[in-house]
Amino acid sequence: MDLLTDRIKDDMKASMKAGDKVRLGVIRLILAALKQVEVDERIVLDNERVIQILDKMLKQRRESIRQYTEAGRNDLAAIEEGEILVIQDFMPQALDDEEIDAMISEAVSMSGAKSVKDMGKVMALLKAKMQGRADMSVVSAKIKTALAG
Repeated sequence: MDLLTDRIKDDMKASMKAGDKVRLGVIRLILAALKQVEVDERIVLDNERVIQILDKMLKQRRESIRQYTEAGRNDLAAIEEGEILVIQDFMPQALDDEEIDAMISEAVSMSGAKSVKDMGKVMALLKAKMQGRADMSVVSAKIKTALAG
């Protein structure tokens, strides 16, 4: 099986050879986060778990960008945006809006959800399918809209 961690390590070597210090720094952050989870949980990461960790790193950066932008620190927001681009290189292909909407419609009908109170049922069906392929805060807002209508 093709391990995502191997791809990340290979990319680190390529970045070192190319002298791409920015990309190399982000990849080292990724590898440190992965190693931390392996050590803390005493496990070897599979691709699914790596994607969960990368997804968490993306969420953290999106939140940082929001805070930096509100504080007028566009220089720091730009650094975070650059890190997002590198992290996304290792994520599965993102879903487009049409795919997300179709998956939400399917999950709503499968779960029998009728109102916003049933949102948890819909999210439970979608989370595993969408992990790392969509911003779950956006998906959550779309579900609320679908169930409110």
